[in-house]
Amino acid sequence: MYLHGTSRINDQGHLEIGGCDTVELAKQYGTPLFVYDEEFIREKSRSYIQAFEKTEFSFQVAYASKAFMSMAMCQLCEEENLSLDVVSGGELYTALKAGFPPQRIHFHGNNKTLEEMEMAMDANIGCFVVDNFYELEVLHELAVKKEREVSILLRLTPGIEAHTHDYISTGQDDSKFGFTVSNGMALQAIKLALSKSNYRLLGIHSHIGSQIFETTGFVGAVQVLGEFLINVRKETDHAVKVLNLGGGFGIRYTAEDDPLPAEQYISEITAEVGRQFKGMDYPLPEIWIEPGRSIVGEAGTTLYRIGSIKEIPGIRTYVAVDGGMTDNIRPALYGSKYEVMLANRANAAKEQEVSIAGKCCESGDMLVWDVPIPKAESGDLLAVSCTGAYGYAMASNYNRIPRPAVVFVRDGASKLVIKRESYDDLMKNDQMLKDLISYKG
Repeated sequence: MYLHGTSRINDQGHLEIGGCDTVELAKQYGTPLFVYDEEFIREKSRSYIQAFEKTEFSFQVAYASKAFMSMAMCQLCEEENLSLDVVSGGELYTALKAGFPPQRIHFHGNNKTLEEMEMAMDANIGCFVVDNFYELEVLHELAVKKEREVSILLRLTPGIEAHTHDYISTGQDDSKFGFTVSNGMALQAIKLALSKSNYRLLGIHSHIGSQIFETTGFVGAVQVLGEFLINVRKETDHAVKVLNLGGGFGIRYTAEDDPLPAEQYISEITAEVGRQFKGMDYPLPEIWIEPGRSIVGEAGTTLYRIGSIKEIPGIRTYVAVDGGMTDNIRPALYGSKYEVMLANRANAAKEQEVSIAGKCCESGDMLVWDVPIPKAESGDLLAVSCTGAYGYAMASNYNRIPRPAVVFVRDGASKLVIKRESYDDLMKNDQMLKDLISYKG
């Protein structure tokens, strides 16, 4: 298993993260357990800001909170001068409860409810990223009712498909997200937004995919959007102030992945924006980006306790752990791959090839296939790296399994930031049938 961030093997032969022995963390907090390397998160956050500071552009780096959202994460984002991208009322509520500055919150989503729009407007968030004509009308009606001017971006679909998994590619024309550029829908949306008295159209947004390892897609999106904005200015005499190019910056899950450093993504993106807009005598826009996975993904490690081991001679050995698809759905959903380590015997020689099975009553609950590890024993502590993004965020209570705890570690200290769910937590919203229905004889 590749050691990310502050991870290392200590003198006891145990995996250590943030100066904390994972064996001791498992004893203290139980398993499954999400462990986040706080210093590594901060380092990743700063890498984007520092990259922009080397350019001539004004900018905002907004953490895409859907990757992992908690009050502690919101506090960290504020301390690192990040803005926040939210996509639901729950994420917005979490940010507000954490005291995150609402002016630095951007609200995304293709089907925001009226209640969510009202909550965001009442909180005076920085902007809405409007996704469709329905929202464009409903949000404005609410703004008029509340006598508010609302800042918006329009999410566009530029027709650029990044080199990534089909399930997580969102920039091509056939997408549930955004106004399509190629068929005139985007220009129609711009004109409609400019006609609305209570809108302040800041600019446009696009997101071309996720887990992207090259800059070609971003450069292509800038070219398409630049040409579009020149046409907008011709048609409406309006020049936007913000160009939001979304996120999608890749990370290293396994040796097969080869992501670029943040500085290379930013330098090539900003260079292309400069070429496009200066060449067209267009005012340089403020550039916004929305990294999520690339900030927290590699910083997260999940610790599991090994239980049953099933050997099928000549076929496969299954090693079962006390978590699975309830805390990491990505292998089942996307076929995602991970690296593993026996955290309590990190220096032991790899003697066998096994497949890591989850505990759910589901044949598809497999975390990792055919991975070499030392001879596993029941009670061993298994670490799965790079689970910081879309692990806890997509966790469920399938099979009535409580969600794990989450800790942040730094400088030899650990902080519990999300408590482990209890069985009582699972039951707190349940009602007995006899309490709900009155039978008439």
